[in-house]
Amino acid sequence: MRIAAYQFKVTGNIESNASVVMNAIKEASDQNIDLIIFPECALTGYPPRNIPDSKSVDFALVKKQLEKLQMMSDRNDIYIVIGAVEYSDKYYNRAYFISPDKPIDWYDKRALYGWDSDNFSEGNKSGVFQISGCNIGLRICFEVRFPEYFRELYKLGTDLNIVLFNDVSDTDDKERYQMLKSHLITRAVENVTPFVTVNAISPYQTAPTCFIDASGRVKVELEKNTECMLIYDFEKKKPDFGEMGRKHYSDKLLGLTEQKDV
Repeated sequence: MRIAAYQFKVTGNIESNASVVMNAIKEASDQNIDLIIFPECALTGYPPRNIPDSKSVDFALVKKQLEKLQMMSDRNDIYIVIGAVEYSDKYYNRAYFISPDKPIDWYDKRALYGWDSDNFSEGNKSGVFQISGCNIGLRICFEVRFPEYFRELYKLGTDLNIVLFNDVSDTDDKERYQMLKSHLITRAVENVTPFVTVNAISPYQTAPTCFIDASGRVKVELEKNTECMLIYDFEKKKPDFGEMGRKHYSDKLLGLTEQKDV
């Protein structure tokens, strides 16, 4: 499965964001990408950094752009993961999972604090989706700080985990960038699962856009604060000796009696 992650400057202008996203999808299609992912709230902007609050979103326009993305998914046979503010009885920080010729699915962020708790309600979905025989786990930003959200995915047998970020700063906070990168490496190692991540880039990017393998090796990482596309050819692999050891012990700790397919 050929994966792309596109980092860019997310704004509060839905049409401007959508234009960047659609151009990236066209570029990805030309390079035979199967799955492309975009940052947290990439379509609408993230409140209150890009927009005043969740209530200020034009949800009719969001729906229109999602319909266009569905058509692009159908036409180009490409899966799309993109973040947006959503309203359906409550406001949610949502990651849409758009599949060719299927209804749009989604995962709503559950770990909320600060700005998030002021603008969103907690989601309640597992965040597991399927692409070509692979189980894909989906999480959003702040959740990477909590092992529990990824242990859930381990129990559900995900083959690849995706994390969408909109983690940026007004200054070039290199320590925060390294801290969040370390969180990602730890989540990959302890769950013996590869990760692909994507972040917004402005004003200063404080979490990486990268691919990390099941042993915590960063295989490819984009330059910070630069609009560009990561491409990685992902293959579902059998675990090596060290990875198998971690899986066996994790299964014991979690009371899993049957070895998951690998």
